[in-house]
Amino acid sequence: MIKGELVGLRARHDEDVPVLQAELYDDVPVRSRADSRPWRPIPPGAAASPYAVSGPADDVAFFSVVESESGELAGEALLWGIDAHNRSAHLGLALRPAFRGRGLGTDVVRVLCHYGFVVCGLHRLQMETLADNTAMLAAAKSVGFAVEGTLRQAAWAYGAFADQTLLGLLAEDWPTDPRRPSE
Repeated sequence: MIKGELVGLRARHDEDVPVLQAELYDDVPVRSRADSRPWRPIPPGAAASPYAVSGPADDVAFFSVVESESGELAGEALLWGIDAHNRSAHLGLALRPAFRGRGLGTDVVRVLCHYGFVVCGLHRLQMETLADNTAMLAAAKSVGFAVEGTLRQAAWAYGAFADQTLLGLLAEDWPTDPRRPSE
């Protein structure tokens, strides 16, 4: 487990899947705003669940987010599109409704940066989020991400096109932070 100030990131466990499926995936309006693919019904326990436990892969790293204080499953986090040649990746996260608005997202972003830069040796991390996702924008900026542009009407988000904000962070610009995660 990689630990931050408020959360830890660990491998996904089988028992995490139904909780993440019910609280993150089956919330159609929220999931539709968080994924570029259209929502489709997936029955509980299906291998097609985006949270299904699978073996390691070179291009993605899936984590379950655990709140340090309670030990409860708080959500999911991932590095995806990992490009070993260009030493870059995208990051993403989703928190269960009961864990939103408590500062955990910023800590998750910080821990993902630690994993990407320190553990994986990546040079660049980036994220794309809807331009009105103020919580994700604030979390990313507080960790050091810079807004690199707006992709106008680039996302179909639950019945309407929406702008996406592109943010990036280079390893050399990652701020020195005494709250950096530990393994």
